[in-house]
Amino acid sequence: MHKAVQHELRLAERMSRLGTETAFEVLNKARALERLGRQIVHLEIGEPDFDTPENVVEAGIKAMRQGWTHYGPSAGLAELRHVIAEHVNRSRGVKVSTDEVVVVPGGKPIIFFTLLALADRGDEIIYPNPGFPIYESMIHYTGARAIPIRLREERDFGFDVNELESLITDHTRLIILNSPQNPTGGVLSKQDIHDIAEAIGDRNIMVLSDEIYSRLVFDGEHYSIMSVPGFQERTVLLDGFSKTYAMTGWRMGYGVMRPDLATHITRLMTNSNSCTASFTQIAGIEAIRGDQSSVDRMRAEFQRRRDVFVAGLNRIRGFSCRMPKGAFYVFPNINATNWTSKKLADALVEEAGVACLSGTAFGDFGEGYLRFSVANSLQNLHQALERIDEWTKNNL
Repeated sequence: MHKAVQHELRLAERMSRLGTETAFEVLNKARALERLGRQIVHLEIGEPDFDTPENVVEAGIKAMRQGWTHYGPSAGLAELRHVIAEHVNRSRGVKVSTDEVVVVPGGKPIIFFTLLALADRGDEIIYPNPGFPIYESMIHYTGARAIPIRLREERDFGFDVNELESLITDHTRLIILNSPQNPTGGVLSKQDIHDIAEAIGDRNIMVLSDEIYSRLVFDGEHYSIMSVPGFQERTVLLDGFSKTYAMTGWRMGYGVMRPDLATHITRLMTNSNSCTASFTQIAGIEAIRGDQSSVDRMRAEFQRRRDVFVAGLNRIRGFSCRMPKGAFYVFPNINATNWTSKKLADALVEEAGVACLSGTAFGDFGEGYLRFSVANSLQNLHQALERIDEWTKNNL
């Protein structure tokens, strides 16, 4: 018999440019420790610990029973797109039509598809750092140049608009904004947004505005660059259902953009996913049109947890934490510990039983910080604080 030959796997060169999302790697590591009998407090994953509201669940079940289990339009069901357009009209104060809305399975496809549609080799994409790691990963994957703009703690993790102006060149194709922000919890104020718009001016530069945490603002109000006169046609708005309605497993997000770009984003959907699941879209209609009290309760609870956890961290040796204004993350400065972010994050999960993320999981400018998700019970947050405090007393 012929001996089977084990051929070398030859990957496309672009795969070497693809990054990852460290949260899932840390989650796997924490679960491996749990299988060994360890008890871990999970503060690594950015996912609401609440269940999807009952009215939304029932709408999804009813939709499946009514036969919403078949293919739908690649851009999304017309009724959901209409409901989203109405929601954006109200929340951003701009007129949006159904043909400007594309529904996708989760928020990430809007990031990926926007970059695939707009970015060529040699184009420059400005993105926040520390920031959601998929921005940088997808920029590199497309072959464009990733230009980080530093989010500065002394500015409540906003960035210097003068620095933004200095980074804009003739090669700038896209600027990515994220507010409320992952991982810092920073929120761009209305004045910040107008300053950014002024820095961009009338250049033909698109903005990808990631507003997935728009309903989770604790201090101030959410404001979108899409609302600035002259910017609606240059903005791709990313929003969705995962964070607002605790629908992470339903996989449903959307983009709002000029109709000619929406046509091309829809073609990318056709070529990749065909469509978003029909019954989840019916549930999405109920989520937006139905009772919003669950959103208000969830936001209030995240705010309560934020207050407790930030206060607790600020009592721990070596930790210093600003009060985040949105999302459900806290991003303490740990420079006074004299430990690097990755080393400290590893020690906390392995030795203290608290899973969190290194600031460097969100870019080079995240060194000196950790990210904790407060999407966990107050009881577990108190337990995490006690464990971290005890660990620092024994090791610092």
